[in-house]
Amino acid sequence: MSGKKFTPDWTERAPEPGSYRSIFKFGEPNEFKHPRAELVEMMMSEFGVTEEYFSRKQNEGNEKVSLGGKPGLNDEHINALKAIVGSENVSADDYDRVKYSHGQTMKEVMDLRMNRPRNVADAVVHPRDKNDVRRIVEYCDKHRIPICVYGGGSSVVMGIAPEKGGVTLVMKTHMNKLLNINEANQTATVQPGMMGPDFEAALNNAPQMFKTARRYTCGHFPQSFEMSSVGGWIAALGSGQASTYYGDAYHLAISQEYVTPAGTFKTLEYPATATGPKLNDIMKGSEGAFGALVEITMKIFRFMPENRQYFAFMFPSWESAVNASREIMQSEFGLPAVYRISDPEETDRGLKLYGFDNAYFEKFMSARVMKPMSRCVCMGTVEGEKGYAKHVKKSIGKVCRANGAMKLPAVVVKAWEKTRYKEPLMREDFLDFGIVTDTLESAVTWDNLLRLHKEVRAVVKSRPGSICMTHASHFYPNGTNLYFIFVLKPERPEEYNEVHSKIVSAIVENGGSLSHHHGVGKLLSPWMEEHLGKTQMDALRALKTHFDPNNIMNPGGQLALKGKSGT
Repeated sequence: MSGKKFTPDWTERAPEPGSYRSIFKFGEPNEFKHPRAELVEMMMSEFGVTEEYFSRKQNEGNEKVSLGGKPGLNDEHINALKAIVGSENVSADDYDRVKYSHGQTMKEVMDLRMNRPRNVADAVVHPRDKNDVRRIVEYCDKHRIPICVYGGGSSVVMGIAPEKGGVTLVMKTHMNKLLNINEANQTATVQPGMMGPDFEAALNNAPQMFKTARRYTCGHFPQSFEMSSVGGWIAALGSGQASTYYGDAYHLAISQEYVTPAGTFKTLEYPATATGPKLNDIMKGSEGAFGALVEITMKIFRFMPENRQYFAFMFPSWESAVNASREIMQSEFGLPAVYRISDPEETDRGLKLYGFDNAYFEKFMSARVMKPMSRCVCMGTVEGEKGYAKHVKKSIGKVCRANGAMKLPAVVVKAWEKTRYKEPLMREDFLDFGIVTDTLESAVTWDNLLRLHKEVRAVVKSRPGSICMTHASHFYPNGTNLYFIFVLKPERPEEYNEVHSKIVSAIVENGGSLSHHHGVGKLLSPWMEEHLGKTQMDALRALKTHFDPNNIMNPGGQLALKGKSGT
């Protein structure tokens, strides 16, 4: 035997222009990251399939986009929009209407693979500036035309689905610039359509581009970093992989400017103020349901990559990893930037994927009481001033060792760091063969973490042939998040929806938050009232009525906010 491992016929060509696949594919058209042979073997074993199963692709979405009907907006409205932004910035083309009406929610992807776009915009508009946005909102409010806002298109909660048709505003085409850096205040004012890599590159190169004395970083690096916009981070209350040190999007947005049907306003940039509840905070996470975000002033940080410290450990159990993590977050010696702990299933599957499951390795680990399906990997980085970074790394090491952890080489973290934005690219490969990989995440307090982890895993694993890997990656003194990755091979599309609903219900019933950093959208909105309660939901609905009395801003149940018509 040659020992050559089986490799399926992965798709290696860019999607055809104008096809459904060109809409839902992650990354650039010619960018691919195929699953390792070890991962394919794992799937074959888990789902009881042979190599022959991987010879038949299904629902690839290579067909041309076609809606077969006219847009709901008449020529009068289309021409009025063209008069505002120019005819070149308005489209009612079938492809554009579908492309800018879909995000990356698994339900949306599965629909597009079967050539079944559901709700689409009637017109796609690319505003050139915030004055264009103001005029569009005024016109649409007058004529009761729904508006949705599209940033980078990375929503995984059906956050940009235009349930009622109307107009989709694409912000990234023109409103994509870093306007200025205030070095005295250490802030940057940016347009909402600026994509993550462009924002970070501009800050890193601030001395050349803005004549600043220092280089800066945004500190916000979600896995969707390469395909998400700054405005989307704020609208969905996103969280980056280095959030433990830099903060979530909620903490980063100092001031915002909005265009709403009730009027345009800009919140103030004071570091603190005792003038009642802060509208700046209220608008964060509003997901386009109150108005269109047109400008943001963000915290920025000194960029000192030369000071970055790496660390990795193996814990003997999930409980010891959790206890050490809580102590690290509460000890007040400083905070790491990236910090992650993987549960036993995620740890062991990861070890197998990279070939660390041979007899010698297991003997070495067992001698250190690091047993399969019990041990848990921990890894992270520390940033900031040189002395601070070294001190925090050393302090983390002491806590980890006190909780029975074994030190691992830094290459573990560097390998993860190198490919951290590319992992989602494997989704299409498995979906070509009917294997679904999806995620759900929840914030949880320390005293409830073990229960939530256990009960949600029990729901996933109760279905035969289901993988459930979990990690925590955003940490706070009073808790963390649990990020559940589940993999299954549904026999029918509806089966996936049923499993997804059961997992969400288990999260809410066992004391987890409905979402930690993906937003709510229309996917999770059915659970909102159960999660927050009627009194809090009534307050949010009152705000919706104030800012958007005619219910034109992202209607159809976004954040479970119903307008006067009940939609």
